[in-house]
Amino acid sequence: MPRRTSLVAIGVAVATLAVAAAAAADATLNLVAYSTPKPVLARIVSDFGSTPAGHGVSFTQSYGPSTIQARAVVAGQPADVVFLSAGDDVNLLVDADLVNQNWNHQGYSGIAANTVVVFAVRDGNPKHIKGWNDLIRPGVQVVTPNPFSSGSAKWNILAAYDAQRHLGKTDAQAQAYVKQLFQHVVSQDSSGSNATTTFLSGKGDVLITYESEAINARLKGQDIQYVIPRQTMLIQLPIAVLQKSSNLDLANKFIQFVKSEPEQEVFGQFGFRPVNPAAARKFTKEFPTRPGIFTVDDGTIGGWRAADRKWFDPRKGLMVGIEQAVGGPTSGA
Repeated sequence: MPRRTSLVAIGVAVATLAVAAAAAADATLNLVAYSTPKPVLARIVSDFGSTPAGHGVSFTQSYGPSTIQARAVVAGQPADVVFLSAGDDVNLLVDADLVNQNWNHQGYSGIAANTVVVFAVRDGNPKHIKGWNDLIRPGVQVVTPNPFSSGSAKWNILAAYDAQRHLGKTDAQAQAYVKQLFQHVVSQDSSGSNATTTFLSGKGDVLITYESEAINARLKGQDIQYVIPRQTMLIQLPIAVLQKSSNLDLANKFIQFVKSEPEQEVFGQFGFRPVNPAAARKFTKEFPTRPGIFTVDDGTIGGWRAADRKWFDPRKGLMVGIEQAVGGPTSGA
C-alpha cells in the first residue's frame, strides 16, 4: 500500500474510533432491576465506566419489586437493560415484544447470578427451624413477600412446593403443604427487601428469602442468621437487553461485562453465586455444592411458563385461591 494511502486509512480509522468514543460518551443506559442487587450493580456500573466501552456512559438506575418493575417497563418506563429476580418477569417483557424470546439463549442461559432459597431465623434459632416441615408447626409465624408483586415470593412458593415433591409427596399433597404454609404467613410485603425489613423489625419467626438477600443484610450491619434447608431451589437471576433499545450494542456490551470473571467476583463478594465458572471456583468455600438443590426446570414444575399458568395466573392460578382463603393479597397493587 502506498504510504499516502496508508496514512489516509489510519486517519479514517482514528476518526471512526473518535466518533464511536464520542457517541458512547453521549449515551445513557437505563437499567431497571429488582431491589436486592442495588449495591452490587452500583459497583459494577462504576467498574464499567472505567473500561473503554463504558467510558463516559451515564446510567439511570431504577430498583423495586421485580414484577412491578417488569410491568412498569411494559407500561412505558424507559429501559435498555433489565435485571429481574425471575424468568417469569422477563417473560412479561417477551410477551410485550420488548425482549427477544431467545433471551435465555445468551451466555449462561441469560442468567447474571444465582442464589438459593433460605430461612432467616431469630438469634440462636429459638424455634429450631431446619426444614420445610418446621414452618408449619403450631405457633411458627412466617414472613414471605407478595407473589403478585415480588419475584422472590414466586421462588419461595415454588421452592416450598417442589421441596415436598422431592420428599416423595404427590402433586396434591405438595399443593396442600403450600396452602398450610400460607396459614402461617403473617406478612406479605411488596418485595423481598421490604420483607427483610419487616422481619428485622421483629415480625415473624422465620423469613423465607434469598441467600443473597440475607448476606446483603449482613453486609449492611444487620444481625441476621439463616439456615439452608436440605431441599432448596436454585434461584437464577436473569438479565436481558430490550430489543428496541436505542443503545442496543452498548447494552449488550454491558451485559457481557456483567458476566465477565472480574465482575462475577464482585457478585460473589456481595453474596451472589457467580455463574462464570472461573469466578465460581473462587467461592467454593462460601457457596459449597450440596445435594438437594433443584431448579424451576425440574420436571415437577416444568419451567416458568408452566409455573405461571398453574400458580400465578391472576384469574385462575392456585395462589389466587390460597390468598383468598387466608385473606392475603390477590394483586400486586
